[in-house]
Amino acid sequence: MRLLLIGAMDGQIGAASQIAIKKGGAVALAESVDQALELLRGGQSADLIMADVKLDIYSLVERLDAERISVPVVACGVAADARTAVKAIKAGAKEYIPLPPDAEMIGAVLSAFSMQATPVIYKDAAMEKVLQLAKQIAPSTASVLITGESGTGKEVIAKYIHANSKRSSAPFVAVNCAAIPENLLESELFGYEKGAFTGAVARRIGKFEEADGGTLLLDEISEMDIRLQAKLLRVLQERQIDRIGGKKPINVDVRILATSNRNMQQEVLNKTFREDLYFRLNVVNIAIPSLRQRKEDILPLTEYFIKKYSEMNDIPVKPLSQKAADMLLAYGWQGNVRELENTIHRAVLLSTGKEIEPEAIMLTGTMEQPHEAEETVSSESMVGRTVADVEKDLIISTLKHTLGNRTHAANILGISIRTLRNKLKQYMEEGTEVPAAPNDFG
Repeated sequence: MRLLLIGAMDGQIGAASQIAIKKGGAVALAESVDQALELLRGGQSADLIMADVKLDIYSLVERLDAERISVPVVACGVAADARTAVKAIKAGAKEYIPLPPDAEMIGAVLSAFSMQATPVIYKDAAMEKVLQLAKQIAPSTASVLITGESGTGKEVIAKYIHANSKRSSAPFVAVNCAAIPENLLESELFGYEKGAFTGAVARRIGKFEEADGGTLLLDEISEMDIRLQAKLLRVLQERQIDRIGGKKPINVDVRILATSNRNMQQEVLNKTFREDLYFRLNVVNIAIPSLRQRKEDILPLTEYFIKKYSEMNDIPVKPLSQKAADMLLAYGWQGNVRELENTIHRAVLLSTGKEIEPEAIMLTGTMEQPHEAEETVSSESMVGRTVADVEKDLIISTLKHTLGNRTHAANILGISIRTLRNKLKQYMEEGTEVPAAPNDFG
């Protein structure tokens, strides 16, 4: 667990550091937000930031987002200052730790945000085979291609491989190739020198250098531009990267894991993905079955999510009624584990009885075709309307069903995440209200 502490914390930063180190964290210190950003740009890795609540937390979170530095922020301050704590949470902090620091609380926070805190919940034999293969190949240096529908837990398996590898004490760095615009992905991966292009006001270390000695996950790699694929292939072959604007290559020691929700062989045939890169990445393939193919995992996952979101919202943990359990088992789960998680999160918030009943779960459509009622437009309602209007209604209603989750919606609609984002951008420019994206539920 790599921890970055920012600010003086009322003189308690030394005590917080010692507690974090005793709990197994590697600690770096920064006096200000500017210094912290310089460290992060320069290759200082962090899994969690603990910042003095007296700092401008909103500005810190905003600047991290602007530079696509994905690190959760926890605010720290004197225990009596409840108003400041609430303000920090509203500004984007994930948690608030009162000072002086408490060893158990800091330990709990480190555990909650640790990569290893993401458990693999399973009972089904199909998933057991996946984990057996993942554990078997984890100690090797081989590249691994993890495939499966959106929401099946590909990143969870990637973290599991890293945690069971010889690189487990080194960084695990993830890059979502679908979420970063094409013109920015290259600089995100390889970094850049000061002055390399307009806006490059300081040197920025890329994800390959950040992951040096550890594991780099290229999430949804099938969305990567074909030109950038060629550069990635060269990096895998030469084990060297070139920063944009750099004058010499830089050696990197990185194990590559990649994920895709697409048929990669078909992508190769369509010439949207390089065959040589596909073979380079696909040394080992781990195919994760859909939730429909591992029904014995549904109830264990449900119990885990009930506990998780009950505790998160300070709600007593309620059991699942038998009717609700039968309903979950009969459902199609086109969005897989992510859809189940969103559904249970909502049910925990809406449940009013002693048990979680079907009324709180609010599944849409039939058991055999779970999204039919949400996505099907009757012939009568289409008369006199343009194809574009019907398409817009379908996209917006699907997005509402997924609680704003773009990846899940794109999977249901059978389009790429990039196509969906372009459509939504167009709709917003036309004045249409688009469901907001949720926080990442994992």
